[in-house]
Amino acid sequence: MVETLNLRDGIGMTSARTRGRMVERLREQGIKDETVLAAMGSVPRHLFVDQALQSRAYEDTALPIGFAQTISNPYIVARMVELARHGEKGQGRALGRVLEIGLGCGYQAAVLSKLAREVVSMERIAALVGKTRARLRELRVNNVKPKHGDGMHGAKDFAPFDAIVIAAAFAEVPRELLPQLADGGRLVMPLGHATQTLCVVERQGDQFVESLLEGVKFVPLLPGVA
Repeated sequence: MVETLNLRDGIGMTSARTRGRMVERLREQGIKDETVLAAMGSVPRHLFVDQALQSRAYEDTALPIGFAQTISNPYIVARMVELARHGEKGQGRALGRVLEIGLGCGYQAAVLSKLAREVVSMERIAALVGKTRARLRELRVNNVKPKHGDGMHGAKDFAPFDAIVIAAAFAEVPRELLPQLADGGRLVMPLGHATQTLCVVERQGDQFVESLLEGVKFVPLLPGVA
């Protein structure tokens, strides 16, 4: 697990009290996993956006992070992480190694780092990888491995994964990722383009069971690197 983050608590919109209000809102929105809620409350979201946007960091909205990318709203981060831990039923489970597709600014990776032994996070935009790697290092998030590469191919050298979380939408589940799931592992992603639905794929031996949940809106998952 990751060391305690240096939160650098500010006042007003960046305070621990403000994060606490965000957590209460997430609970009211239906997030039930207290371990996920604790992780959300411990990661300083305002440090993952530009200073000009920090006053909006704890609103339930996506925000731009540059490079035509966004930081997902707090609810969808909590929802996807909760689904990765235990799906729609059953108790939350400890996660060993997790693959994230779409490192972005590193916020979701930092949340996952609280819940998993190791997080491998792929990002196709090299400049974003460098910027985010420095941020995570400053915050002492030591169990996230940012990788520059095409997320469509996953990270075979690190497989199998207890969970795969994809933070961008695609028309179908990338088939190359499925064999990288451990037995019992879950892949969580937004499925579709104009109309997107949150999708969970659970590996049960050689079978992959797909469930479609609520509507969502994400930037598209693009192949290749930049």
